[in-house]
Amino acid sequence: MDVQAGSVSSDELRKGPKRLKRKYYEAELRRLQVELTKLQDWVAREELKVVVLFEGRDAAGKGGVIKRIIQTLNPRQVRVAALAKPTERERTQWYFQRYVAHLPAAGEIVLFDRSWYNRAGVERVMGFCTEEEYWEFLYSCPQFERMLLRSQLHLIKYWFSVSDEEQERRFQARIRDPRKRWKLSPMDLESRLRWVEYSKAKDAMFDKTDAPEAPWYVVNADDKRRARLNCITHLLSRFDYNQEDPPELELPPRQEDGGYVRPPMGIQRFVPEVY
Repeated sequence: MDVQAGSVSSDELRKGPKRLKRKYYEAELRRLQVELTKLQDWVAREELKVVVLFEGRDAAGKGGVIKRIIQTLNPRQVRVAALAKPTERERTQWYFQRYVAHLPAAGEIVLFDRSWYNRAGVERVMGFCTEEEYWEFLYSCPQFERMLLRSQLHLIKYWFSVSDEEQERRFQARIRDPRKRWKLSPMDLESRLRWVEYSKAKDAMFDKTDAPEAPWYVVNADDKRRARLNCITHLLSRFDYNQEDPPELELPPRQEDGGYVRPPMGIQRFVPEVY
């Protein structure tokens, strides 16, 4: 279903480098989040299984888009899978095994904040897998994804593309802001030293896994606001969901107290009102 920007054309949205004004951005984001709730309800009614993969360089903005997608959705129906590094036991399993455990049941949407493509990216560049394991992944991955599609699972893959200059700016912002320092892992810093190797790994990954039935969609992520709106708009466009507004609800009258007397407030422990 096409979900276009309200008052500004798609060509205008892509114009740079002028930044989208906050008021317009927030209004569009709210509109798209309303559509996401409709998509969520439709997926539940139709008992669909939806998987969305978010991949890209460090600081490309994947987490920001995921945060805006799930912000107003039901966590029982839409959840994020962000796996930590594999345990010793998981390293001995079939590579895809620990990801399969997080796939959706009917009526669910799962957003993978990085996915099985770790093997084609960080594991390849950092030497965390062998040459044999790497090439086996590139051979097996398209077959694995075709198997998912045959099981009536909807698979959407996004790659967030960020320039060298913009990544540097975001890394510097994280270094300066104590609230964001946790976002800079030793692996993130190492990725700066291996920029070209990551580019080679990404190109090889696309060459082997960008299949017609499971294509990669590239999000230009140098502008965070545009990237969020464009990605959500595209995600909505992949489904012919019901765009009608839900029926209005009315609150029922509150139950009469019937003479019930509540315990005194003074016996409860209240959080101090510092502010």
